[in-house]
Amino acid sequence: MRQDADPGLFGPRSVTWQLHADPVMWIAGVRALYLQALHPVAVRGVMINSSFREDPWGRLMRTASFVGTLSYGTRDAAEAAGARVRRVHRLLKVDDPALLLWVHCAEIDSYVTVARRSGLPLTGEPADRYVDEQRTSARLVGLDPTGVPATRAALTAYFDSVRGELAAGEDALAVLDFLREPPVPPALAVGRALAWRRISSLAYDTLPDWAHALYGRPVPPEATVTRRLVTTARLLRRVPAALRWRLPPGHIPRAVDRLGPDTRPDPYTLSVPAAILDGPESVHEDDGGDGTRWGTSD
Repeated sequence: MRQDADPGLFGPRSVTWQLHADPVMWIAGVRALYLQALHPVAVRGVMINSSFREDPWGRLMRTASFVGTLSYGTRDAAEAAGARVRRVHRLLKVDDPALLLWVHCAEIDSYVTVARRSGLPLTGEPADRYVDEQRTSARLVGLDPTGVPATRAALTAYFDSVRGELAAGEDALAVLDFLREPPVPPALAVGRALAWRRISSLAYDTLPDWAHALYGRPVPPEATVTRRLVTTARLLRRVPAALRWRLPPGHIPRAVDRLGPDTRPDPYTLSVPAAILDGPESVHEDDGGDGTRWGTSD
């Protein structure tokens, strides 16, 4: 890695850097939307303030760009992106820490769950490191990192604590229907039927059993869903990374150009112990909360 380059908030040695480059994260992102919609207050804010119904693809790309900037952009770019999001939250009065925490935890749980079930080695210590790293992202949207789950166990405990506040009301069902068949130009209708419906259906099926119960729908067989997810992930991963990463928003190629070719993300390195990934020169840096993340000093 180039010593004079800015590694950003996470850097090539982080789990975030490796994981967020995998195409299965798009499925995880859709799952997060299904899960987030189960909080009546949070989804009401989306229905009132968001442009997702008028411009769903634009909203999706803006969200992807924000995540990409935090994951692969320079530190200044990530901090600026976070400042813009916090400003919008304040203007729209959707900066309630409890609601921001719900959105964050639903997103991180979705990333971890879908990645693991799709065949990536995101278990044990790497999974906990990822959850801990993402407290930095939580800080950028306006949360105090010390109050954000730092392990998978803490994430599970959080969902247990808020289960009583969740419900599939009218707004959640509207999001459910919308995600299954969002509006597209006539020329893309066939693509929506062939690709999007399968992706959105798969994302929904990966929800936890209690979420299916809240939506009032039967729980699909776990083994069948996992098999479909693994098959879909393999197909997506067959698309060359050089091509996938050049698609908008294109943060990964810019990061690799900035830091050097040896920083290309590879999610399958997640099974390597942290000390091996980091090498003998690694250091720890403050992550913005009370935990640490692996440094990027090589």
